[in-house]
Amino acid sequence: MIKIAVIGAGKMGISHLSILGAHPDVEVVGVADTSKIVTDVLGEYSPFKTFTDYKKMLDTIKPDAVFVSAPTKFHTSIVQELLEKGIHVFVEKPFSLNINDGAALVKMAKEKGLINQVGYHNKFIGTFEEVKKIVSGGYLGEINHFLGEAYGPVVIRKKQDTWRSSPSEGGGCLLDYASHVIDLINYLVAPISTVHGALLKSFFSDSVEDAVYCLLETKNKISGVLSVSWSEETYRKMSTSITISGPNGKIISDAVELKVYLKTDNCPPGYNKGWNTKYVTDLTPEVDFYLRGEEYSAQVDYFVKAVQGKVPNDKNTFESALLTDNVIDMIKNKKNN
Repeated sequence: MIKIAVIGAGKMGISHLSILGAHPDVEVVGVADTSKIVTDVLGEYSPFKTFTDYKKMLDTIKPDAVFVSAPTKFHTSIVQELLEKGIHVFVEKPFSLNINDGAALVKMAKEKGLINQVGYHNKFIGTFEEVKKIVSGGYLGEINHFLGEAYGPVVIRKKQDTWRSSPSEGGGCLLDYASHVIDLINYLVAPISTVHGALLKSFFSDSVEDAVYCLLETKNKISGVLSVSWSEETYRKMSTSITISGPNGKIISDAVELKVYLKTDNCPPGYNKGWNTKYVTDLTPEVDFYLRGEEYSAQVDYFVKAVQGKVPNDKNTFESALLTDNVIDMIKNKKNN
């Protein structure tokens, strides 16, 4: 059994806690949150030991691994402390608000040989994993263009200030929404190396952007477009999609449906020349505990297996998340120029 604690019991913290609590190879040994209301409720209605001070929790229970779901502005200090104590770390996205801090954490985790993972869950969605296989197999030929999109109804009117409206707390469409798409492009196509232009637009927010539009290029000279808005009320919830084109075909995929057009007879197993459509229900392995989507349980399970040494620590690592943070930094520096 892997002894795991959780720091931060907000939406994602509770989600992780629910999955970890049902995991057959995990013992949840503690939950820390600064809200006494949250810890009182968890203390009364759950079997978990609760703390209002995560430092006291670490000293008391000495976990093997910790899930960090605290606000982004605290990621660097908390993760650094955990690594210094020799504790494996899963931290929510975005990884860090400062790329130099992120680079230092990548270096520390490597030097100490600790398992590390960041919560970019799209890599565990069946449709996007299938996209990775098709692209890596060379079935589209040499990729020449991509389009990464995400839309949702987070901010559709003027609203009261929250952490989402504060850049210093990880707020804004770029960090909250676009980071997912950037990370997915880095994974499915190639790491982005250049931002040729960026528009960050505010429709309802006063201090952060509500939409991000960019012209991008990868390190191997593939061009692409990023189009993201969290002020799209025509969507019920966040919808992420990727379009990838090559001389031999085209892929259009979101988290539900994968459409593939192949121009030649050189097709992946299970595909034919012309249009092919597959659905996430056909492409996603079952999980032991379902909450919100298989991908949330799958990423937790992958982290646990990495700590056990059953799988390599090569998915959503600090290092890959830092690549995403670097692109975010480039977009910030390029915005509206």
